[in-house]
Amino acid sequence: RATATMGETPEPSPQAPLAVLSKVELRVSCKHLLDRDTLNKSDPCVLLLMQSQGQWMEVDRSEIIKSNLNPVFAKIFTVDYYFEEVQKLRFEVYDSHGHAGVGTHDDDFLGGMECTVGQIVAQKRVTKPLFLKYGKFAGKSTITVISEEISGNNGYVELAFRAKKLDDKDLFSKSDPFLEIYRIDDDRSEQLVYRTEVRPRAGSVPWPARGCSAPLSPPQPPQVVKNNLSPIWEPFKVSLNSLCSCEEKRKLRCVVWDYDSRGKHDFIGEFFTTFEEMQKAMGENKVQWDCMNPKYKIKKRNYKNSGVVVLLDLKIHRVYSFLDYIMGGCQIHFTVAIDFTASNGDPRNSCSLHYINPYQPNEYLKALVAVGEICQDYDSDKKFSALGFGARIPPKYEVSHDFAINFNPDNDECEGIQGVVESYQSCLPKIQLYGPTNVAPIISKVARVAANEERTKEASQYFILLILTDGVVTDMADTREAIVRASYLPMSIIIVGVGNADFTDMQILDGDDGILRSPKGEPVLRDIVQFVPFREFKNASPTALAKCVLAEVPKQVVEYYSYKAFPPRCPQPDTPDSNLSSPQ
Repeated sequence: RATATMGETPEPSPQAPLAVLSKVELRVSCKHLLDRDTLNKSDPCVLLLMQSQGQWMEVDRSEIIKSNLNPVFAKIFTVDYYFEEVQKLRFEVYDSHGHAGVGTHDDDFLGGMECTVGQIVAQKRVTKPLFLKYGKFAGKSTITVISEEISGNNGYVELAFRAKKLDDKDLFSKSDPFLEIYRIDDDRSEQLVYRTEVRPRAGSVPWPARGCSAPLSPPQPPQVVKNNLSPIWEPFKVSLNSLCSCEEKRKLRCVVWDYDSRGKHDFIGEFFTTFEEMQKAMGENKVQWDCMNPKYKIKKRNYKNSGVVVLLDLKIHRVYSFLDYIMGGCQIHFTVAIDFTASNGDPRNSCSLHYINPYQPNEYLKALVAVGEICQDYDSDKKFSALGFGARIPPKYEVSHDFAINFNPDNDECEGIQGVVESYQSCLPKIQLYGPTNVAPIISKVARVAANEERTKEASQYFILLILTDGVVTDMADTREAIVRASYLPMSIIIVGVGNADFTDMQILDGDDGILRSPKGEPVLRDIVQFVPFREFKNASPTALAKCVLAEVPKQVVEYYSYKAFPPRCPQPDTPDSNLSSPQ
């Protein structure tokens, strides 16, 4: 996997869609640890391990806190976060007898806890009991993990500057001033963030392109600020990542020059500031700085400044990330829709795509579990809607294209992914596989629920519909219409083609090769469909399918809420002991 620094986009691999990478900080504390020392209390240290290819690998470890059974560790663990993966973590607490040997037989094991990165970010704060070997409780010991996203590019800022009474550097006219802003990096090097523009006098060489940080709005015409010692520069926009690396206290150097068409610009003065100081200009307030020429300050006894630069206005435009919404309490509601048309074959026949092999799950179950295991970490009640289509169902054995596979028309939800699996297996003997393959009714059914959620005008629930089908849909026109309607709602659709049918016509729904349109020509508001044939992942690990079909979901969530201008909800108050669970 290609990695990227904060604010950069990872390079897409040819095998998979673009993954959304975030970094998450984890803070750890414990309570009521076992006391293994005779004379003193335990000296705890935490090891963080992550599962990779079935093996637990140490990621990092905390400091050792002397003689403390309720430690709050200063160490901050940083992990990469991928929505489309189940990232298993294990926290192990030891009573240390020397940092070099933490985790060895010389240390006393105080307990461990396993969870996923997804569980932690979805709940923001996870408190669980610690367990010793063989699933035995470590007394009343608990461990708490709190998560926070490291935001790589959380918005942009709009700035409006002017200057007053700048020094005149021209002999026969007034100065033609422009302003440069530099970010001072950790290695003390300077990175040009933005340069205002001056329209050159006739016959001179054109001014180069504006700044090294492209504005987020369409480029404005060059500013005309010449022969003016009190210029007002056009407002401009830069990303917070570019301006200050999203660090409010990072030092900035601002330089004012008198433009020269030959490139030999005359230095007028400079000043230093921070984004934290700039923010005082929000609202009706203004911030100003003396524009200083260090040489004049040394040479001239009564030197005050070479003019004043004023920040007239500052507007922050926040751009929220997927984790902002998840950590704000947005729930992912997962619905699965299963194709029960006759083309699947008689479930009693081993050649059927619905055949229940006691030793190996069929393709429907493999796809269901792979995707469902990811989504379940983001749904607090762990209840999932499970629907079927294309079958004759009891009691009248009429064809239905949106029935609950638990046969409860008032509540189609199942308890966890295992509940969906059990309902699927138990419904097979009770139904008659039939047809046709109509999926528009189920898309519309989930869309109605999503529409009710939209009316709350809150980022509280987003819907993922997983459709598992063995053939090209019959109601293509109605399906296109339903998808266009759904693209305006908090909803994404994943379609997995099961079996060896020719799914070429299904690619049109994906929208990757062009914009999907309704039969009347109306385009989708946003691309919400991801289609993949399961056979491409038949010999891959179960997680490969989930990575492929879920990689675009974070982007789709952000696109929807950004379009609606719904900010993340405020997280609910932490309830430290609400997440206690039994041994894993």
